[in-house]
Amino acid sequence: MRILFSSLGSHGHVYPILPLAIAARDQGHDVLYAVDSGFHSTVEKLGLTVVDAGVSIWDSFRQANALHGTAQFRRDMLRQTAVDAFGSVLPRAFVSDLEPVLERDKPDLVVFELMNAGAGLAALRAGIPAVCHGFGKMDGDLVPEAMSDLFLEYVAELGITVPDGHHYGLGSPYLDPFPPSLQDLGFLSDVDRIPLRPVPFAEPGELPDWVTKRSRPLVYLTFGTAFSNPDVLRTAITGLSGVDAEVLVATGPQVDPSVLTDVPANVHVLPWVPQADLLAHADLVAHHGGAGTTVSAMANGVPQLVLPQGADQFRNGEIVTGTGLGAALVAEQFTPEAVRDTAAALLVSEDVRAANARIAAEIAAMPHPDEVVPKLVELAG
Repeated sequence: MRILFSSLGSHGHVYPILPLAIAARDQGHDVLYAVDSGFHSTVEKLGLTVVDAGVSIWDSFRQANALHGTAQFRRDMLRQTAVDAFGSVLPRAFVSDLEPVLERDKPDLVVFELMNAGAGLAALRAGIPAVCHGFGKMDGDLVPEAMSDLFLEYVAELGITVPDGHHYGLGSPYLDPFPPSLQDLGFLSDVDRIPLRPVPFAEPGELPDWVTKRSRPLVYLTFGTAFSNPDVLRTAITGLSGVDAEVLVATGPQVDPSVLTDVPANVHVLPWVPQADLLAHADLVAHHGGAGTTVSAMANGVPQLVLPQGADQFRNGEIVTGTGLGAALVAEQFTPEAVRDTAAALLVSEDVRAANARIAAEIAAMPHPDEVVPKLVELAG
């Protein structure tokens, strides 16, 4: 069977869907992966057939700003930019690029990630079965109303009707990688929900030798690939350095590690680490609250200190706090002293440790991607 997978081009959108694509490849299916050029190398190294489609998120932001007469990205316009980019620019780009691909390659099924609904729309227009790969908690508050309204204008322009409340999933069967005890199952009751174990993915890499030889707890600090900046890193590092632990910092592509000078001896700064491997050794992860990192920490049973910066990260921080899996520090709460005290408390809390063990066991019981691929075959008819 030929399956076309498609996601937006960022680590937080590509990595969660790759384990299922790899499982399909390993079971002998012909796997295409449609994404913008920034992730072609990642896809090709996995032995998947790359399809050039869409534009990068940053390019979509620039195009969105151009709609308002501004050529460059402006942080003060971020909310309107995101509405235009995710509600119109990205869906239109993927529909335009994928329609000729679907006509040429004729896949039997299209698997699109939730925020890349344009790939799902292209499949619907081509009469090809489509499946939505979700992330995080799915409810009516996930997508801002202004974004949904703009997207629905484009859907109507294409002459397509989608169920109320499921605009971005298009009412398609829904691959759900979020623990059922934390999911809004009522919201998903009118779609074909397919549980899918979230398997953390990272490109191959070596962990520092000291990670497995240390005598103190390990705290991992990351703000992901899009929300990292020197100021937030410095605040978090200052706080975490006061904890009796080794602190491993991954700066991400937005920050050169050399700008973080004069850090204490227990802080180790690197540009990147294979996060999926590191989390198995971590005692606490302090992070921005991206959906991928949040669920990966859950899968490894690692307590979390969420320091949200934007997008769905505040929601994820609330989930972590409300379920006893960790804590969140928001806005003016995010100070070095609060980071130090909260991290120290999380490292010794038996209640937090027990809550994380329970959620890790729940995730481990969810169907592995290898078990879900046959379901995709059924859905393709």
